[in-house]
Amino acid sequence: METLSEVRHRKVLGPWQAATVVVGMVVGAGIFRSASGVAQMLDSGPMLLLAWGAGGLFALAGAFTYAELASSFPHPGGDYRFLREAFGPGAAFLFAWSRFSVIFTASGALLAFVAADYLSQIVPLSEPGKAGVAALAVVGLTAVNLRGLRFGAGGQAVLVTLDILALLSLGAAAVWLIAHGTPSLTPMMTAAAKAGAEQPLSPAALGRFGAAMVFIMLAYGGFNDAATLSAEVKGPKDMTLAMVGGMGVVTLLYLLANWAYLRGLGLAGLARSDAPAADLMRLAFGPAGQVAMVVFVCTAALAVLNALVIVGGRTLYAAASDEPALARLAEWDEGRGVPRMAIWTQTGMTLLLIGWGAVTGRGFSAMVDFLSPVFWLFLTLTGLALVVLRRTRPDQVRPYRVPLFPLTPLVFAAGSAAVLMSSIGYVGAVGCALSFGMLALGLVLRTGLRWWAGRRRA
Repeated sequence: METLSEVRHRKVLGPWQAATVVVGMVVGAGIFRSASGVAQMLDSGPMLLLAWGAGGLFALAGAFTYAELASSFPHPGGDYRFLREAFGPGAAFLFAWSRFSVIFTASGALLAFVAADYLSQIVPLSEPGKAGVAALAVVGLTAVNLRGLRFGAGGQAVLVTLDILALLSLGAAAVWLIAHGTPSLTPMMTAAAKAGAEQPLSPAALGRFGAAMVFIMLAYGGFNDAATLSAEVKGPKDMTLAMVGGMGVVTLLYLLANWAYLRGLGLAGLARSDAPAADLMRLAFGPAGQVAMVVFVCTAALAVLNALVIVGGRTLYAAASDEPALARLAEWDEGRGVPRMAIWTQTGMTLLLIGWGAVTGRGFSAMVDFLSPVFWLFLTLTGLALVVLRRTRPDQVRPYRVPLFPLTPLVFAAGSAAVLMSSIGYVGAVGCALSFGMLALGLVLRTGLRWWAGRRRA
C-alpha cells in the first residue's frame, strides 16, 4: 500500500471515459423525480423550460470553473485540494468531512432509495425490503469498483448509455403521441397564469422560482464530483472536454425530457404525477412502456450511485493523507488503483444513512433535507476559490483558463449562494439543524485530531 505523497496515479482515463462519469454523476434519478416538483412551483410550460435552460447555463458556468481548477490543481481530492489551496487546511478538512458524512453518503443513500422505490412498482416490497434492496445496491457496486478504476469506469459507460436511452425514449414517446394526434391531457398553463393573477417579478413569483431551482439544481448537481479523477485522466484537455462536453449533453437531454413531459402530460398533469416518466410511457406505449421506464429509472439511479462509489472514497483518502491520526485511510491499493479502505469506510456511512432513512420512513425526502444546504455552501466556496487562486497563485500552470474571467466563476458562486438560500428555506429549521450540525461536528473532530497528533509528537 502507498500513501498520497508516494503514489503515482495511473493515467488511464480518456475524455470519453471521464465524460461518462460526468454525465453519470448528473443524469440519474433527479430528472425523473424533480420535474414534478418544478411543475408545482411554476405557472407555465415556457417558464418551466426557461428554468431548466437557466439551470443548464448555470451548471455550464460551474463546469467551466471546475475545468480550470481540475486542470490546474489535479488531485484525487477534487474540491478538497481547491479549497485547501485557496482557504487553508481547515476549510478543506470541513469539506472532506461534509462530503463523507453528508454529501456523498446521503446522495448514495438517496439514489439507492430511488432504485428501490421504483423497483417496488413492479416487484412488491415492504419498507424493510426496500431498505434491504438499497443496501444491497450500495454493497454490490462497491465490490465492483474495488476491482479497479478501469473496470468501474467501463461499467459506468454501459450504465450511462442506458441513462441516455431512457431520456431519448421520453422524446420518442412525445413524438409518437404527436404522430397519432393524441392531445395533451392537461393545459400547458395553469388557470392563474392565464388570468395573469401573479406578476412574474412579484416577491411570491420569485420565491416560487427560487424553490423550483432547488429541484432543478438537485437534478443538475454532481458534475463537480468528477474533478476527483483529474489526477487520473491522460491529459488536462481531456478533463476539460469531459466537464464542458458532458454538461452540454446533460442540458440538451433535460430540455428534451421536460418538453416530452409537457407534451404528453401537460403542466398540471406533470405537477400531479409522482412518476412522470412512467406515466408518459404508459400513455404512449401502454403497460409495457411503463415497466420499461421503471427499469430505466432504476438503472439511472444505479449509474449515479456507481459514479459516487468511483469518486467517493478519494476525498476521504486525500484528507486522511493530511491527518496523521487517519493514516490507515490514506492507503492506496496501487495494484487495483483504488483507495480501498477509504471506499469501504464511505460505504459503511452510506449504509448507516440507509438504516436511518428506513427507520424514519422518509427515505428520499430525509436525504434531500440532510444534504442540500451543506452541498451548496461548499459549491459557493469553490466558485470563489478560483478567483482567490488567480490572485494568490498567478504563476501556477493553467492548461485551461475559464472564459470571461472573473464573470464566469462569480456567476457560478452567486448562483450557488442563491440556491443555498433557497434550500435553507425549503428544508426548514430541522433540515438545517441536521445538515449544519454535522458540519459543526466536523469542527469538533478536527480539534480532537489536532490534539491527538500534538500529544503523539510530545
